Amino acid sequence: MDRCIVLVDAGYLLGAAASLLAGEPSRSRITVDHTALVQGLREQAESDTERPLLRIYWFDGAPDRVPQPEHRRLRVMPRVTVRLGALTRSDGRWAQKGVDAAMHAELTELARNRACSDVVLVTGDGDLLPGLMAAKEHGVAVHLWAVQAADGDYNQSEDLVAEADERRVLDRTWITKAVRAKELGGICAPPPAPRPEIAAILSAPLPESTLTQAAEGPAEQRQHPAAAAGAGGAEERVPAVKGVPTPKDLAALRAPGTPPAQHPSTATLRWSSDRGWVDRPGLPAEPPEAASMPTLAQLTTAEQRWADREEDITTVGGDPYEVGQVFARRWVDRLGDQGHLQKLSSMYPRIPHRVDGELLRYAARFGLLAHKDDQIDEHDRYAIRAGFWREIDVRTSTERAPVAD
Repeated sequence: MDRCIVLVDAGYLLGAAASLLAGEPSRSRITVDHTALVQGLREQAESDTERPLLRIYWFDGAPDRVPQPEHRRLRVMPRVTVRLGALTRSDGRWAQKGVDAAMHAELTELARNRACSDVVLVTGDGDLLPGLMAAKEHGVAVHLWAVQAADGDYNQSEDLVAEADERRVLDRTWITKAVRAKELGGICAPPPAPRPEIAAILSAPLPESTLTQAAEGPAEQRQHPAAAAGAGGAEERVPAVKGVPTPKDLAALRAPGTPPAQHPSTATLRWSSDRGWVDRPGLPAEPPEAASMPTLAQLTTAEQRWADREEDITTVGGDPYEVGQVFARRWVDRLGDQGHLQKLSSMYPRIPHRVDGELLRYAARFGLLAHKDDQIDEHDRYAIRAGFWREIDVRTSTERAPVAD
């Protein structure tokens, strides 16, 4: 048939783009506007082949073949089909498994069934050479596209280049229409809002130093270091945090016997969860109402669950802070008894464990486990909870004072 198909090896395309724009092949160094990228591939393919596009096949790797946020966005785009291989770790490095075999199988099957007259291959792997040759034998014209190499040399198999019918190099100008290097400040989506909560807690003093002061200092100075410095007239320098404080560490910043409402001035981020807050002397146990706090699953109907899935796939980008906000928005909107909202707000800085666990399980859907040994990164967990509490703060402050900023 007189139409074209594009087969994209995402590992090659985005890895080569990262090398070109950021100096290394790590995809974490770039941001990608997938809508613009798909549109660019379609327009270029139709121009080069002079044929209408049938479909773009996007081949990529994913841990346990679980779709990541970018795959969720891509697979609902018109004329795009996502095929996932495995992503495995060996000797500390991640590698795709099964992607080349899937591309080879798709290429030969399309050619054998005469599904198209032209195939565009965006890849550099010589393992596709037999598939390319088979496609040519079935009367398909093969167009091979490369991403401009950072060093100006080839980043494709020479045998693959020699066997292709037509060749094109996607240069820096073409690539930067949809891809930007993060360190250059060029991103394809609006930057996230400043997060003073995270900055504040990351600048908090080391809990160990605070505990030492509480144990050795006089009773009247057993308080937050900033307050102690103000009372004594001399400021003692406290080492900066070497790691992100845990909920237990934050609990240690408050001396035993201090009312729950009084918190260190730097501990503005409400972490989680009940665990770590109940096993220190002088700290209150989990409030009884926390055990009865409804979960989002309990508040969600089957119709809402379907709508949530659609929103997750088409709208939610997967940024940890945004994920926390979305979860909190749904939870608050579906509360029948708004008294639960006030109770939750009064539990500062804790999230009831059952709600917190559900929040993290929801976040895991967006690929935040990827490349992190099946655990959400510590900073991502704090960003998720920061987004959750930010949304709760907005709702409670709106109810108390619905005035302008």
